[in-house]
Amino acid sequence: MTETSTPSPSEDSAQIAPLIPKVAEPKPPRVLAIANQKGGVGKTTTAINLGTALAAIGEQVLIVDLDPQGNASTGLGIDRRSRRCSTYDVLIGTAGLRGAILETAVPRLHIAPSTLDLSGLELEIGQARDRAFRLRSAITPLNIGKPDRMDYSYVLVDCPPSLNLLTVNAMAAAHAILVPLQCEFFALEGLSQLLRTVEQVKSTLNPNLTIHGIVLTMYDSRNKLSGQVVADVREFMGAKVYDTMIPRNVRVSEAPSYGKPVLVYDLKCVGSEAYLRLATEIIQREKELRAG
Repeated sequence: MTETSTPSPSEDSAQIAPLIPKVAEPKPPRVLAIANQKGGVGKTTTAINLGTALAAIGEQVLIVDLDPQGNASTGLGIDRRSRRCSTYDVLIGTAGLRGAILETAVPRLHIAPSTLDLSGLELEIGQARDRAFRLRSAITPLNIGKPDRMDYSYVLVDCPPSLNLLTVNAMAAAHAILVPLQCEFFALEGLSQLLRTVEQVKSTLNPNLTIHGIVLTMYDSRNKLSGQVVADVREFMGAKVYDTMIPRNVRVSEAPSYGKPVLVYDLKCVGSEAYLRLATEIIQREKELRAG
């Protein structure tokens, strides 16, 4: 796949902005870490497309790419040559978060991109006393709104597929965790390990951390195993599981190779519709949390 230049707003992006009326913005921004130590469960796909769906609804969204592979950045069309300042620079302390933020082709959706330099972060700051709080410190200034700056309502942190220092930084900075869970055999086993890590982070780094919800991904209604996984996860986690499930859909799989979210690539496909429902469900859950 050839490199593409950093995108600018285009007609295919404009069609999704906005799709339904603007909702009230939570202040300060809600920080959601999208985490699961297993690879291939749909973390980055969820970060890209949930972020796009929230922006389409009218929210101001920032995606923070903490995966050294940088797939969220690439999937939003951010050329690697444009990533002169990245989340690596932010976490080692040579740049502020706002200095790393780039616009995407989706209105109201920005990204702080990552580079492969992140893979060596633990060696560089592993002995620092504040090593687990670098991202929290970087996000804090976003709470201070200024007239010439975008005030974000949601910050989505795309975590790497491991429980390393990058993921710990995301959990220490987050209000809550959103867990993508693939509808496959060992789903609950991986979830149990993640929940233990969340409890460890709560007891040492972030006592207010919660599980916002679990989104079931790659659901195939023709597959009996998918149905069994859904039933097991709902029995185990109850109301924490979102009603919306993300179906296995070829358009969702194709979109990143074009540097586009699926909502831009094919707004009418079932994958796009599912992410819009998920965004609406998350906003409703946020309203209930604030009311409670």
